[in-house]
Amino acid sequence: MTPAVPAPVVPALVAARDQLAYFASQSVTLPLTIGPLEVWNRMMAAPLPGMALAFRIRDAISARFGVERIGGFSGRPAGQPRPGDRLDFFTVEAISPDQLVLTARDRHLDVMISTDCNGPQVTVTASVVTHNLFGRAYMLPVGPAHRLIVRLMLNRLRRSLT
Repeated sequence: MTPAVPAPVVPALVAARDQLAYFASQSVTLPLTIGPLEVWNRMMAAPLPGMALAFRIRDAISARFGVERIGGFSGRPAGQPRPGDRLDFFTVEAISPDQLVLTARDRHLDVMISTDCNGPQVTVTASVVTHNLFGRAYMLPVGPAHRLIVRLMLNRLRRSLT
């Protein structure tokens, strides 16, 4: 008898795909299976070089438009968060053994990050809805930077587990 193959985890999106201003989904196959909270903790434990400076620049510019300063990633491991808890500047929307869904919402945009684990495959999906001109302008540099940052972090995670 063949073992049952688990159903793939469907990434959570902040809105229907045709309503998104930004969508990016990247995957990596790890040498072992870990859950989404461990993915978060390992990826956030040592942020990429330059991230602190990038967040300081982001905060300095965005604050002029009424956007809350977020300060970046703390590097503190998350214990056992529940929906409604905070992981740095994100709100935990949902958490299960296969999926961690985080959001950040303000008057300019809504962001959702879905970290999905299907065996050794980890997928990070970002979806964004913009609400105004500032939100659209904000995503012009942030969109490409986010893709690069997530790709680098996933590759770094994979290398750290080999």
